[in-house]
Amino acid sequence: MKLTDAAVDKIKPTDKRQEIPDSLTVGLYFVVQPTGRKGWQVRYRTPTVQRRMTLGAYPLIGLKEARTRARDALLAAHDGADPAAEAKATKEKRADLNDRDKVSRLLKQFRKRHLAGLKSGDEAYRFLERFVLPAWGDRDIHTITKRDLIDLLDEIADSGRMTTANRVLAHTRKFLNWCVERDVLGASPAAGVKPPAKEKNRDRVLSDDEIRWFWKACDSVGHPWGPMAKLLLLTGQRLNEVAQMTDGEINGDTWHLSTDRTKNGRAHDVPLSDAASAVLSDIERIKGRAGYVFTTTGDSAVQGFHKGRAHIAGAMEAIAKEDTGQAVDIPHWGFHDLRRTAATGMARLGIPVRVTEAVLNHVSGTAGGIVSVYQRHDYADEKRDALDAWSRLVIDLVEGRAENVIRISEGAER
Repeated sequence: MKLTDAAVDKIKPTDKRQEIPDSLTVGLYFVVQPTGRKGWQVRYRTPTVQRRMTLGAYPLIGLKEARTRARDALLAAHDGADPAAEAKATKEKRADLNDRDKVSRLLKQFRKRHLAGLKSGDEAYRFLERFVLPAWGDRDIHTITKRDLIDLLDEIADSGRMTTANRVLAHTRKFLNWCVERDVLGASPAAGVKPPAKEKNRDRVLSDDEIRWFWKACDSVGHPWGPMAKLLLLTGQRLNEVAQMTDGEINGDTWHLSTDRTKNGRAHDVPLSDAASAVLSDIERIKGRAGYVFTTTGDSAVQGFHKGRAHIAGAMEAIAKEDTGQAVDIPHWGFHDLRRTAATGMARLGIPVRVTEAVLNHVSGTAGGIVSVYQRHDYADEKRDALDAWSRLVIDLVEGRAENVIRISEGAER
């Protein structure tokens, strides 16, 4: 039929898709969907395939303009071009340009081009992925202001995670400075932003009662936080090292950490005491390619440490109240304080500082300087004795038997 403006306007949708050809411009079709949506389409043939090309929606594109666009496309096809393919390529290029400065895309580039070469790169990206990506991921980097960054940090700080807010600022500042270096930004929105909290060295160590309540709270909370926290206390290792433990790293009663798994880049063997081995053997494994011990999916290691610590702390308070018959104000502690508690406990047992540093895989203090270069003794036997003694003390505290602590240096067995 020969389409007219009046005829096109009167065509009503049916329960089937309608494709009405225009007799005046061969190849042009007026398409009416069952939903009522209407538009224009032209059909043409390239040397190899039959093509359909959308020209636009009706009534935004009227009959006259649709015929003009259809004829242009048909002429281009006659000359050997493929207008549909060219239009698609133009659209994709425009979309690519629109996404070029999205924060989500730039974060991926930052990870690939900068963080991938840093030992702490994965940890830095986890902060950006957890806090910056959800807040700004879909935004153009040029719309991010200093006020946006301050609001993000305030939200984190108001939830009680002051140190986390400081870390987010540090990593976000590096990301924004990288954008300046790449000429994405003229200036960083992080310039002049101060850390939300003034950090100070912590000296929090769990008391004997707190260790007992902590252990029972871990039993109450269960997998994954309970067993993971127990391992932190028994081994004295760093949070991410324990949280990302895999079965492949465990060989009998020794846990091996390769250079890429330790903070200082030094391979480290951690003897597993009977208590630590018992914790690991009680964990029902969730199968996954990486073999993570502490996982809820099998695909990734546990995350959300703030919530995990809060679960254990809440259970500790309830257990302490039941144990004492009254509410107990337990000072705030963090997972890193378990490492300090282990170190303090070994000192309490009379274990030499050098051995404790070997257990903790420290390269500062007595392990620093010339000693770290020329002293290659790994203290394997001494580390095992130290962790065995510390684990026995923990279990004695939990079971109420640690009234008199005998120092390991005295050569006596408890």
